[in-house]
Amino acid sequence: MADYIELQEKIGYHFNNRQLLRQALTHSSYANEKHMRKLSDNERLEFLGDAVLEIISSDFLYRNYTELPEGELTKLRASLVCEPTLATCAKEIGLGKYLHLSHGEDQTGGRNRKSILSDALEAVIGAIYLDGGFTNAKEFVQKYILTDIEHKQLFYDSKTILQEVVQGQHEHLTYVLVEETGPDHDKSFTVEARVGERVIGAGSGHTKKAAEQEAAYQALLVIREEKGADNVFKKY
Repeated sequence: MADYIELQEKIGYHFNNRQLLRQALTHSSYANEKHMRKLSDNERLEFLGDAVLEIISSDFLYRNYTELPEGELTKLRASLVCEPTLATCAKEIGLGKYLHLSHGEDQTGGRNRKSILSDALEAVIGAIYLDGGFTNAKEFVQKYILTDIEHKQLFYDSKTILQEVVQGQHEHLTYVLVEETGPDHDKSFTVEARVGERVIGAGSGHTKKAAEQEAAYQALLVIREEKGADNVFKKY
């Protein structure tokens, strides 16, 4: 249980029922490998945590972004609860270290896989909700997810925003695949975002789409540094 103590100290919440935390950290691959009883993995907690996260984030945005219409609130919420964002939040608390994965999943980089990390984070939210109620779940979500909203929105919308910025400058944007590594089941792609002949951003991911999104985000950070946030991003 030492790791559980360390994780609980890190997130600032101590479980009354530590079995809930164990379940939240148990991936289906581990449960299958160890022949655990049915429904011992974190998928049901993930289902619950997803719903809890949605109501907490919706309430937060409704109260703090009073000038935004429904459509914009929906878009902003999506940027906060999408898989890449949740995976990033999970990495910030080192959640991957504590996961129970099968040997194969562990060996192929499962502790850093965005889908596994985002699902586990939602499962932890569900576990906190069951163990300590809505208030504790809300505190966790506000502390670890509903932060740095500007950058999360920029990352979520990076390809769209970059396209609009580049078009506004009457330049041409392309994404170029420069590297593809790894076996078929665990590919890694590296993509460059280019404006004309200039490489303005680069990103990597397990899909070309994810790599392009990261490249676009890095490009936007470069443009913002060069042009200034007020001039380039005022509509966002």
